Amino acid sequence: METAEIRRRWLEFFGSREHTVVPSASLLLDDPNLLFVNAGMVPFKPYFLGQETPPWPRATSVQKVVRTQDIEEVGKTSRHGTFFQMNGNFSFGDYFKEGAIALAWELVTTPQDRGGFGLDPERIWPTVLDGDDEAFGIWHEQVGIPVERIVRRGLADNYWHMGVPGPGGPCSEIFYDRGAEYGPDGGPAVDEDRFMEFWNLVFMQENLTEVRSKVDFDVSGPLPRKNIDTGMGLERIASILQGVDNMYEIDEVYPVLARAAEMTGKDYGTRSGHSAGSSHPDDVRLRVVADHVRSSLMLIGDGVTPGNEGRGYVLRRMLRRSVRAMRLLGYEDPCLPELLPVSLERMEQSYPELRTDWDRISQTAYAEEEAFRRTLASGTTILDTAVARTKASGGGVLAGDQAFQLHDTYGFPIDLTLEMAAEQGLEVDREGFARLMGEQRDRARSDARSKKTAHGDTSVYRALADGVGGPVEFTGYHEVVSEARVSGLLLDGAPVSSAVAGQDVELVLDRTPFYAEGGGQLADGGLLRLGSGALVEVRDVQSPITGLVVHKATVVEGEVATGETALAEVDIERRRSISRAHTATHMVHKAIREALGETATQAGSENSPGRFRFDFHASSALPPSVMRDVESRVNALLLEDLAVRADVMTQQQARDAGAMALFGEKYGDAVRVISVGDWARELCGGTHAERTTQLGLVTLLGEASIGSGVRRVEALVGSDAFSFLARERAIVGQLTELLKGRPEELPERVGGLVTRLKDAERDLDRLRKEQLQAAAGSLTDGARDVGGVTFLAHDAGRPAPTTCARWSSTCAAGSVPTDRASSSSPGSPRAVRSSSSRRTSRRAAAASRPASWCAWPPRPSAAAVAARTTSPRAVARTRRRSARRWRPSSGASGSSPADAGARRGSGTRRPAGRRRRVGARRRRPQRPGRRARHAPRDGAPHGGGAGRRGRRGPRTGRGARARARGRPRGRRAAPLALRGAGTRSGPCPHVCFRAGGAHRPRPGPARRRAALDGRGAPRAP
Repeated sequence: METAEIRRRWLEFFGSREHTVVPSASLLLDDPNLLFVNAGMVPFKPYFLGQETPPWPRATSVQKVVRTQDIEEVGKTSRHGTFFQMNGNFSFGDYFKEGAIALAWELVTTPQDRGGFGLDPERIWPTVLDGDDEAFGIWHEQVGIPVERIVRRGLADNYWHMGVPGPGGPCSEIFYDRGAEYGPDGGPAVDEDRFMEFWNLVFMQENLTEVRSKVDFDVSGPLPRKNIDTGMGLERIASILQGVDNMYEIDEVYPVLARAAEMTGKDYGTRSGHSAGSSHPDDVRLRVVADHVRSSLMLIGDGVTPGNEGRGYVLRRMLRRSVRAMRLLGYEDPCLPELLPVSLERMEQSYPELRTDWDRISQTAYAEEEAFRRTLASGTTILDTAVARTKASGGGVLAGDQAFQLHDTYGFPIDLTLEMAAEQGLEVDREGFARLMGEQRDRARSDARSKKTAHGDTSVYRALADGVGGPVEFTGYHEVVSEARVSGLLLDGAPVSSAVAGQDVELVLDRTPFYAEGGGQLADGGLLRLGSGALVEVRDVQSPITGLVVHKATVVEGEVATGETALAEVDIERRRSISRAHTATHMVHKAIREALGETATQAGSENSPGRFRFDFHASSALPPSVMRDVESRVNALLLEDLAVRADVMTQQQARDAGAMALFGEKYGDAVRVISVGDWARELCGGTHAERTTQLGLVTLLGEASIGSGVRRVEALVGSDAFSFLARERAIVGQLTELLKGRPEELPERVGGLVTRLKDAERDLDRLRKEQLQAAAGSLTDGARDVGGVTFLAHDAGRPAPTTCARWSSTCAAGSVPTDRASSSSPGSPRAVRSSSSRRTSRRAAAASRPASWCAWPPRPSAAAVAARTTSPRAVARTRRRSARRWRPSSGASGSSPADAGARRGSGTRRPAGRRRRVGARRRRPQRPGRRARHAPRDGAPHGGGAGRRGRRGPRTGRGARARARGRPRGRRAAPLALRGAGTRSGPCPHVCFRAGGAHRPRPGPARRRAALDGRGAPRAP
């Protein structure tokens, strides 16, 4: 009997016994505790927990399931597989143990020509939980199975739960004796290869709050209703009915195994016994290939893409295990293009949607195999290096941490490491590797446990839903203002009868126009106006359980109480803006699929006021041309003023109409299909615009990767899009103004600027390298013998900047000291340089200065000189100082320069009480009979009597000669505005030679020549 026929008989049997046939849910069902659906009852879990009211008292299904906790056992036993199908029949408070056992016995023992499976009743062995006398009595007394064939077992075998908080209960397993060739006699407790379990009847009656292990858990109490959850492994019953040794040899799996054996030249089964435990390693590898190829096909079909964590990592691991197994079997070429189509041919009989999505499925799988082949190439190089290093050190064992690094970091399988190390005569420290793997698993389990959360207590919401008396009616598709009645209030999670102004509440109405967040669309906001005059602001709307809508709100005015009438008013602008974004999401989805193919399916979305983000599956980034094409396509359709309509139909009708469904979404028997004209159709429960022209404009902002194989597009809609384009236009206008070109020339001009800048940087680097190479060649030419030592000197140019702790500046950078007033204090550079006659004081000050002081600030730039001499502030300062210089003495009536000069020349002093200007030279009286050095001679056009600082007559001496040559004579010749800043040209004349901690000036030329000639080291000045 083929697997598809077993499936058909199962559904027909229970469907004829008042069970509702429920289609299989996606493997990616939204559950915070599960990566995948791991049991047939998972889609019905809210009914078992009492979170939702089941729509039927009985149900049956053939559910897709993936379990990976025993992935290392795949191929080694006859019962472990990653993907399988679970036949289930369920009772929600209807029949219990007696009904479940009777139905199971009837189906498996009814002859095949009468619609049953036709198993021999004498070879059936049931087990029950030790202490469950009720189930034991039903099997013995009502069914008639002898006591010796009913086995009592403990919690590890006959108590079922999902491994996480949730429902659980005792179970009764049904085994089939396959014969003496499969193992010893004695029942399931002796050998589970000979006695194969194929059906488990779970009597769901307890709620578990904490699950620490299979046998260690806490029971919080009974479930609200006693339920039945049964699971028959479709692959296991198929192996029994088809007379094969294990599940890998049934009609849906064996064709892949046979093709793999043909490709590798292996003869499957010739060196193995009937028991899977006695299988040859090559047969185990062929089973791994067959199982993992089929599992990968189903996972990709349900929307999983390879990745480094979560669901993507599970898929990646199975694909790579398949490729690795083929490599160990001796096949080096890509294998998935040969094997995956074979699996498709068998599985599409039960799941025709696989054929529809084949392009996406195959592209994803083949790309992952190619990536893994590259990983193998790089891992081989790393392994060879590690092996060579181990041999060079004289070792014969490759360290476990190196094998673990290859496995964990580079994805290099441990089996390949063992094989390749053995080929080069090395063993691998498997104990060290196993220890590190165990530590990693412990960390993963700990992390997983920390992320698992118990199912929230929804009893309070269940009570509210019961108070409403049925599902809350959503009227928002057709109206935004609706009359309603307050059916319930929650304050801090507890039911209350009323709430007053300022309190945050959760409010339930019997009918509502507010859209509850879901399907990627954000919730509505608005107001509730109560009949008593109270005003409530709705901030968020959620649906914690199916059929119940909870408004999270704040009481703004008055008091709200249950039973009051209310006028619900939706924020119409927010609703319209979100609806436009939601409609645009569907259109962009369709346009992307047109551009990239049917593989670009939606992976998530968020529709906000005026903007949306859209995630989709793609193996690479969207080229800019594709982005432009998608945007143009959508905006062109907006102008066509297409009607957006919603139709309610069955799931099958929706599929026939070409509507798309999203992976992981739960849909009822009746679904809502949104159509944009005749162009795009998609299952959706959100709100939408009425016509495409209402969207105005759609602008794509860009796209980026958010994970392996998943891209994200963000866009603006309507007025937000127009505002964005207006800002962009303003920016373009500014750029055209700066670059003096037209907008269409901007890319070329900016590109040219960037290119020239890069070329200039490269030329500068080249010139620096050439100068360095030229200088390096001439270094040896200047070498000389000094005292028997070859001395080589090189002029490094301007000294590197040295930050001066005293001046808080950088000498070589030419910074002006920040503390000018203190620069003339004893020991400062200015005081040291104040007079050439104070050589001894300067040496003492230099010796006492900290080593980080700079000896001389260099000359500022010409721009700095101009700024300090011509700025209004500098001019005003110069005038004030000039006024003080020519200030008359007490009682003098004149204030001309000539009079002032005569007064200074005759010994006139500064008025009493006025401090001497910092840094100014002291005025000394002219001795009688001695002519002033710079006094004007007879016939000078101005009055005589000027002192040394007089500026009226012609200058002579060293300062005059220096100025005649165009060079200032030092600090005394500097403008007043620049005093204290240093005015000598060239670099700082003092270099920090530190000897014994002293900071001393650079030696003069004579002393440097003496040092080079070997006539002695220069002394400290």
